Amino acid sequence: MKQMTLKLIEAYQRPVIKLADFFGLEALLDTGAVYPIWMNGEETLRQFKTTKVKGPVEFGGLGGMTRGSLYEIPVFQLGGLIYPRMRIIAHRSNFPVPILLPATMFNNLIYEIDNQHHRLNITVPDGESVSRNLTIKDENGRLHVFCSSAE
Repeated sequence: MKQMTLKLIEAYQRPVIKLADFFGLEALLDTGAVYPIWMNGEETLRQFKTTKVKGPVEFGGLGGMTRGSLYEIPVFQLGGLIYPRMRIIAHRSNFPVPILLPATMFNNLIYEIDNQHHRLNITVPDGESVSRNLTIKDENGRLHVFCSSAE
């Protein structure tokens, strides 16, 4: 079993972390979300050596159905978790932080958002890996997200 703790940014009322390994950007942890979403549009996401996979795609979230484009980030790190070739939806929205990270990223992991002490605690149980596969697939116009141990 591996454990890690990330600091939540106290200035926000919602759980926001600084992504030290992803250009120091801030990300909101959304336990009700399904897809990772880049909120600043495609133009800015392309600056991070991403590859466009498909677009436009329709997805549910952010208050209803909307559109974006599906991209792949070569390597995304969240503390000690590593997501090689992580898929993310690029969408333009007036959002306070550039990235929304969903609960699906923690599939088969144990995570706790500790607002009192401003921490995100993550436990990787035995049999799971810190290297994670997170992909989004389009099947007949409907997006599905999958996240599992890479090993």
